[in-house]
Amino acid sequence: MTGCCARLYRALPVAAFVALAGCATPPAAPPADDSLASRCARAYAALDAEVDAAGVRDAAAARIAGFPALRATRFLASFATPALDGAAFDAWLAQLAAEDRRARLHEIANLPPEPTRRARAALAAEGFGALAPQAFLDGCSSTLAQRDAADPQLRAALVAGARVPDDYDDVARALGAYPLARVVAAAAIRNYERGVVEAFAAQRDARPRTAYVPPPAPLAPAQVRAIVERGRADPLGIPALDAADAERLLATFAPVLAVEERGGDDRIGRPVHAQGGVGFAPVPVVFGRVTHTRFAGATHVQLVYTAWFAARSSAHPGDPLAGALDGVMWRVTLDRDGAPLVYDSIHACGCYALFVATPRVVARPREDTLDEQALVPASLPAHDAGARVAIELDGGTHYLRGVRLLDAPPAGAIRYAIADDDALRSLALPAGGTRSLYGPDGIVAGTERGERALFWPLGIRDAGAMRQWGRHATAFVGRRHFDDAFLLDRYFVPAR
Repeated sequence: MTGCCARLYRALPVAAFVALAGCATPPAAPPADDSLASRCARAYAALDAEVDAAGVRDAAAARIAGFPALRATRFLASFATPALDGAAFDAWLAQLAAEDRRARLHEIANLPPEPTRRARAALAAEGFGALAPQAFLDGCSSTLAQRDAADPQLRAALVAGARVPDDYDDVARALGAYPLARVVAAAAIRNYERGVVEAFAAQRDARPRTAYVPPPAPLAPAQVRAIVERGRADPLGIPALDAADAERLLATFAPVLAVEERGGDDRIGRPVHAQGGVGFAPVPVVFGRVTHTRFAGATHVQLVYTAWFAARSSAHPGDPLAGALDGVMWRVTLDRDGAPLVYDSIHACGCYALFVATPRVVARPREDTLDEQALVPASLPAHDAGARVAIELDGGTHYLRGVRLLDAPPAGAIRYAIADDDALRSLALPAGGTRSLYGPDGIVAGTERGERALFWPLGIRDAGAMRQWGRHATAFVGRRHFDDAFLLDRYFVPAR
């Protein structure tokens, strides 16, 4: 998230790496090529080796082979076409470099002491020993970007190579007889979808719920519109938000959470590292991030909120869906004028995807295929910034079962804070140091579910486990990702 990340970088435990400035070791053999770009490339390679050996690789964005200072998201990869040139290419290159710097700062912070010492020595050998991590990354990223932009062959290779592999395991699908498994799964999914539609249609307001409300909405519709439109000067048409804009947009569109509380697993909170695995602190906080998507030829701002729970409760002995930690994600896509365009939601495993439409979009007709389609169990009337949307979650499962607009906060509601979602990429360890909540594969260790033994033939590794942003496959039948840049185009068209 643009703004919150800047503050997070300043708060990262740079001390764990700051001895770059004063802990030199005997220099390595003189390099054959002593150009700055070559020294930067070798320094990145040495840092990558330590990060991978320590198991602290960040999985949010994909590395690009041959371009160590760049990483791609699915959104950024969507711009990688041969026609990309001029100011648009330069802006795109800067975005790829920013993704890499964000990831590397977390990787550096999460390195244990001995790999940190070796990384310091490697960087000192290349002449970067006097630089703090941010300065080293800024300088080498700029140097390599200038090299890449100046060479037509490198530019072409970058455009061709900026791809994000999908999160489906084709080997598992082949071994699991996917063509047959998808037929069985599709029938079960259709039954599940009918149940969701029925649940949304039922009157559930009388069910006792604990309400969590966000900070006061600071922006009026005209202010939201000004922020969104101001950012469109970017050559790629990507609304650029500063820190204050990002925070205010997140506060303005944050949902009210109405949670049926059956037990301790139904209180929102913060994932933490604990002795023996993942832990949980039951404090009123929701994690937010600002992203972007493409729809109907334009780029749109998206606001993503994740509410974490200690666990999905077990409904019965041996429940294959139960397990430690459970996250519910709610996303708001803003139209070009800053009003809500469409909402959608998944759990942090990538499961239970659904959409909530507004009058600004029309669902496309369902395709004649077994592949999963858009599940749209509800819609909301037209509304602007300041209108709070309440999302109703069942106890135990945290299934989303209803949405509605609120005129006023519920009585007795608990106020929650909005934290930076990227903070989970560097969490304190009980014995000191930091580590990401997510593993190098993007999965939260210790959150595995028994369902993985049932669903592996459908190609989603460790189905049911919690995942990092950018790693959410959302269809068991077919292929679909939550961060697909053209997800909305796949299922909706603008209302005329």
